[in-house]
Amino acid sequence: MRILVAGLLGCIAMFVWTSIAHMATPLDSAGMSHMANEPVVLSAMQKGVGGKAGFYFFPWVAPDDPQMMTKAAALMKVNPSGILIYQPPGASTSMTPMLIKEFAKELAQSLIAALLLSMSMIAGFFWRTLFVTLVGAFAVLGTDVSYGIWYGFPLSYTLAAMTIEIVGAFAAGLVIAWWFGRRTA
Repeated sequence: MRILVAGLLGCIAMFVWTSIAHMATPLDSAGMSHMANEPVVLSAMQKGVGGKAGFYFFPWVAPDDPQMMTKAAALMKVNPSGILIYQPPGASTSMTPMLIKEFAKELAQSLIAALLLSMSMIAGFFWRTLFVTLVGAFAVLGTDVSYGIWYGFPLSYTLAAMTIEIVGAFAAGLVIAWWFGRRTA
């Protein structure tokens, strides 16, 4: 029960911070740009993907092609490259399901951090907070940095995303460390 409560409290702290970060700071839009010819691009996207939602990588070379790397390098010399996450017109714009999923994700993160902390022999509020923060930093390095390396996400976007996540882990760490210290004091 101690881990569950710590995880829930950590999740609430993380959720509050990420809400503030996305609604009251410029971190949520760092690295994003407006397309100069957006109507032309949107029309081409609708035709190009056939209205099918998905995650697209371009230029495309089948991953099972033995010459994939050679073909991809040749195509990237003469074509733009990137990734596209496409939703067709009429896709849901309701924030409620996204917020519920985000809360569930942050609850899972906080529960994992609380479980790991409970299995450690770390004493002291500062060290418990640092432990949870470092667990969050470990996850961020494994995802956000890789997106910058492999997919070309802008550095400003990557740094902003890392900031949001690491500060979120710190916020969760503060509350989880407090809860665990409270129980042992």
